[in-house]
Amino acid sequence: MQPELTAKQQGFLRYLKREIMRTGKAPSLRRAAADMGVSHAAISQLIRILEEKELIKRDGRYSRTIHLLNRAQETSGVMRWREVPIIGSIAAGMPLYAQQEWDGSVVVDAAVYRGLNLFALRVKGDSMQRAAILEGDLVICEPRQYAENGEIIVALINQEEATVKRFFRQKNRIELRPENPAHKSKTYAFSEVLVQGKVVGVQRGPESIH
Repeated sequence: MQPELTAKQQGFLRYLKREIMRTGKAPSLRRAAADMGVSHAAISQLIRILEEKELIKRDGRYSRTIHLLNRAQETSGVMRWREVPIIGSIAAGMPLYAQQEWDGSVVVDAAVYRGLNLFALRVKGDSMQRAAILEGDLVICEPRQYAENGEIIVALINQEEATVKRFFRQKNRIELRPENPAHKSKTYAFSEVLVQGKVVGVQRGPESIH
């Protein structure tokens, strides 16, 4: 049940939500005071009241980091997003996640995707359709230079072609296996394949691009 708020408290809470959705973080006290046309002390009091009503929380008593809370007193979804770069062109010999050329970015839920240096790659073709990875999708990847058998990974073939496949290590070869019977597995020498990351999620099509 939503706690009762005065008009001023409701207005400040709406302001916080709007600013967080726009910038990804709460405004400073100085900015909030200027935007709301009130004093710093008034903003501090509004923050304290909303905190007491369990609508927001701060990392610490004097922290400037404010979290909006949902009904379960968990961080609200509007504060959980993070931006992940979509890799465009690929520079030979350079890890995909370290590329300087971005082809835009995709916004993902930071509560779901917690890894460091995440990157995204746009899928071409239908070779992974049985794994629900379709043409035009974005695969979200966690940087890795190794893989376990059966994992879906992004690999760089001969330092120039990036591919998404299921990884299997054979005795003296690496097999990259598609998830579509219309495509055949291919094997490579160890020196031909550079594992770049493990696929940890999929974003459907171009409508999710920011």
